Amino acid sequence: MNARGARVLYIDDDEGLRELVRRAMGRRGYEVSLAANGAAGVAMATEGDFDLIAIDHYMPGMDGLATLNTLFALPDPPPLIYVTGSDESRIAVAALKAGADDYVVKSLGDEFFDLLNGVFVQALEKVRLRRGKLEAEEALKRANAELELVVQRQEALLREVNHRVANSLQLVSALVHLQAAAVADPAAKGALIDTQARIKAITQVHRKLYTSDDVETVDIAEYLGSLLEELEQTWSTERSPRRLVLIAEAVRMSPDKAVSLGVIVSELVTNACKYAYAAGAAGEVRIHLKRDGDGALLTVEDDGPGMSDKPAQGTGLGRKVIGAMAASLGSVVDFDAGHAGVRAVVRMGL
Repeated sequence: MNARGARVLYIDDDEGLRELVRRAMGRRGYEVSLAANGAAGVAMATEGDFDLIAIDHYMPGMDGLATLNTLFALPDPPPLIYVTGSDESRIAVAALKAGADDYVVKSLGDEFFDLLNGVFVQALEKVRLRRGKLEAEEALKRANAELELVVQRQEALLREVNHRVANSLQLVSALVHLQAAAVADPAAKGALIDTQARIKAITQVHRKLYTSDDVETVDIAEYLGSLLEELEQTWSTERSPRRLVLIAEAVRMSPDKAVSLGVIVSELVTNACKYAYAAGAAGEVRIHLKRDGDGALLTVEDDGPGMSDKPAQGTGLGRKVIGAMAASLGSVVDFDAGHAGVRAVVRMGL
């Protein structure tokens, strides 16, 4: 706050000094009101709106310290300046300990008014800075609150979008299932079932997104667990049981990468369930996911006869899908020739 126009209350029982203060500080731009004692000063401060109050120490009845304490009891008091004699340093210290913003030692001539003006300016500047800080903090709080609302709305919108996408994919999956049930040709029926598994892999990602607080990444261990549970229900029967075993470390991926990874796992597991073990025989497929430096390492393996001792089966679409999904991850699918069955290995970045 600028000193010019600042409203000051000066409390002093010395009438002559009060008038000198009024004139001297008036010339320096202040609007000065006067009180002859502590009680009158408190009454004026209670009813008026002052930017600053100066209090003399020696006054009859209620002295300066008592007046100071009473003024501090008012709601939101302005800066309080204490006025003492030249040999009263202990009183000045007591006033500062009691909460006075500053003090001025009385002296002769204009030197006292210059000192008073300097202290007034400093006190008013502190008020200005304090108010500016409070206003900035309030503005920051409002901005943060508004930003939080925007983020919440965006997250809610993303969850709603993912929810609708998941529902749409679920509907498509149901239609494909009905089509598969109506088709007599085994090859066509198998192709539709494979397509349904691919749709489920994508649906699982969106289901995780709209049921999670984090709409930017997917918990891969949790996602694969749900996906493999559905795949096991699809491919495991009492006559030909297929056990799917998942061992996964804590890894999070973006939704796009999670979809690609899910489709790869779905294709590899489906191939293993269909081709690694004979009809009527039990079989196990193991899926491992672990961190690998800055990326992740996925392996899918079975205990079947491997790939080299049997002719290629299926239409080859699955291999193309796997290759395309691996390419989207910036990776390729390698097969471990040293493994007795089939072991597919995918290294990918996070």
